[in-house]
Amino acid sequence: MDDAPQQTESTREQSPQEQKEWGKKPPQGSEHHLLKGPRLRRQELYTTFRIFFEFIRGFRRLHFIGPCVTVFGSARFDENHEYYKLAVEVGEKLAEAGFAVMTGGGPGIMEAANRGARNGGGLSLGCNIELPMEQFPNPYLDRYIDFNYFFVRKVMLVKYSDAFIVMPGGFGTLDEIFETVVLIQTGKIEKFPIIIMGREFWKPMREFIDKSLIEGGTISPEDMDLIHLTDDPDEAIAIIAEAQARRNGS
Repeated sequence: MDDAPQQTESTREQSPQEQKEWGKKPPQGSEHHLLKGPRLRRQELYTTFRIFFEFIRGFRRLHFIGPCVTVFGSARFDENHEYYKLAVEVGEKLAEAGFAVMTGGGPGIMEAANRGARNGGGLSLGCNIELPMEQFPNPYLDRYIDFNYFFVRKVMLVKYSDAFIVMPGGFGTLDEIFETVVLIQTGKIEKFPIIIMGREFWKPMREFIDKSLIEGGTISPEDMDLIHLTDDPDEAIAIIAEAQARRNGS
């Protein structure tokens, strides 16, 4: 599924429990079979070709999107939540600054950022792992790409982004932010800005990093220079724009 389908039901029309489970219980398809252990070699070869073509499909669909910012965050916040409203504002300001906005394509923070991008007249993108039949991408997407493999999806979210904004979220959000930080820390990707929004939400995590990781010597204090913490959308956009100007040599 390359483009957002014609929907008769949006994610917000589903029950609160269905929204909480959005994308958490995908069909046990390609990735499940790949990771369950050794198989016949012809099966492994077939899977390798499937992965190859999934990468090619992603490259083709996202190659010309232009400057882009990926927004990570929970699927569980409704439109009345302060973090949803903040994500809408962030998405809108990103669009007004000339950036496409990419998310996982679901409800909550993802929907909010895509909604803001649509409000701001920008390109709104969604990349997600394959979904159960009863689940839908959010209705604010200009382009939606469905992936069978988590690792292919992660490559696309990183490869085509000029910056990353991390809103409050759960295990998936933590996985996305820490993997991105490791890629920057190890020089696998450029030092793109990583902006954390929601100071109160992330305060215990920051204390854990300072008191356990830095004091324990498992990371260096300068590693935290990779991360910016703010609740001000204008400041976030300014950080991203300044970093892009440096990369462009202006």
